[in-house]
Amino acid sequence: MSDLQSQKTFFGHPRGLATLFFTEMFERFSYYGMRALLLLFITAAIAEGGLGIDEKTGGAIYGLYTMGVYIFALPGGWVADRLLGLKKSVWYGGIIIALGHFTMAIPGIINVVNGVENKGVLTDIDIIPFFLGLIFIAIGTGLLKPNISSMVGSLYPKSESARRDAGFSIFYAGINLGAFLAPIITAYLGQKVNWHLGFGAAGIFMVLGLIQYKFTLGYLDGIGDEPMPTNEKEQKQKKSTGRILQVVAVVTALFLTLAFTGIIPVNAISIANLSGVVILLTVFCFLIYVMFFGGVTPDERNKTIVIAIVFVFSALFWSGFEQAGSTLNLFAENFTDLNVFGVDIASGTLQSVNPMFLIIFAPIFGAMWIRLALKNLEPSSPIKFALGLILLGVGFLIMYFASLIAASGELAAPTWLIFTYMFHTFGELSLSPVGLSLITKLAPKKFYGQMMGIWFMSVSFGNLIAGLLAGEISGESDQALKQMPDQYLLIVYITIGSGLVLALFSKPIRKLMGDVH
Repeated sequence: MSDLQSQKTFFGHPRGLATLFFTEMFERFSYYGMRALLLLFITAAIAEGGLGIDEKTGGAIYGLYTMGVYIFALPGGWVADRLLGLKKSVWYGGIIIALGHFTMAIPGIINVVNGVENKGVLTDIDIIPFFLGLIFIAIGTGLLKPNISSMVGSLYPKSESARRDAGFSIFYAGINLGAFLAPIITAYLGQKVNWHLGFGAAGIFMVLGLIQYKFTLGYLDGIGDEPMPTNEKEQKQKKSTGRILQVVAVVTALFLTLAFTGIIPVNAISIANLSGVVILLTVFCFLIYVMFFGGVTPDERNKTIVIAIVFVFSALFWSGFEQAGSTLNLFAENFTDLNVFGVDIASGTLQSVNPMFLIIFAPIFGAMWIRLALKNLEPSSPIKFALGLILLGVGFLIMYFASLIAASGELAAPTWLIFTYMFHTFGELSLSPVGLSLITKLAPKKFYGQMMGIWFMSVSFGNLIAGLLAGEISGESDQALKQMPDQYLLIVYITIGSGLVLALFSKPIRKLMGDVH
């Protein structure tokens, strides 16, 4: 530990935790600010003829973006391990994120400078910076997000596992703080002033995160440094990795150029559907390989089967939960009375409700599990997983009744969405920490990193499905309104039904888990 590291602490933890806390807080500001605005902006652009696409395509674009954020976490970790190191990966990732936001802000800035009274609905000229910005943000987030979490763990010696867990709790508080603040600020700027200024605001906050990261890097001395080859073989491998990245960058740039110029036709719905199939095939082919050709023990094979089960039910959960930024966000915009105490709020502001509930209830849930464990009453991991799905379904049951109000031609009160988000938060607190922890315990030692990737793939797949569903639910046509209650009720049947099925088979799953609880 350097002298600078040992001089100061952050709530009794290494001072470097503060550096990572604020960097991640501002990065999550970027992500949740985009989540609050993106699909609302796309639907507004569609309504004005600014994109030349339909609602289904708009939902597919949203799904591909949110999917990409998690998919790029896999190559982002690989780049850090093989080439840049964690510290540089976080730095360059943040720069790329900020560049993406400012690219998306260009049309709005031009309007303001020229005195044009336009909220920023896309014209043909604006489409390229919009999509280019989305690509930059997804790549940058994939480079930053997984590696900054790894750096938090590296702050502590292996012997201090309890202190490390406490450090992660503080770190996650930063995530929720950024997620809470972002929709309030970006939704107001984007929906009330100019869409592109809302996107740009997220970029400004990312820059603030980068500034404090750069000026406090001394507190991360020896943490996440660039991997240095120790022999000629490793040196060749590093050079080979660099060449591979250069080829990928050139091919990607060429493809984007051909796509933006219309030489290669791009169909977002087809790409989204194909992406879903590729994710599923990749995951299950990999798991089959591990079980039968990976040289694992019978106990590890059983645990890999449980990981496959976790993937399925996790993807189901996230496909419902991540509708917060898609179908539920559209419901807030189109069918909710947004006059609160005489003030008209931006619909995207309601995206702050979930992180607010997380901040309030996370300590309560943590204390509850500990108290139940002391009384030998703590539910098993499969039961907690099942509970998460059932609570998610209860939230959508509330939306079923809210959609009946919308179908009758009335505006629903925002309390319907608030209670929905509350139950979804309860579901998240029951499932998300448990699932991530369970993967770390079940993963065969040979495939530890790859199995963590399986978890991210489930979140990615869920985000993709949530985007595709947005093209089917919450449309403003009479037919869509009539169908909406039945669509929400179908989600209730699927989520609660899958939770009950998982609970029913919890005992045989527990047997497959062996010594893992």
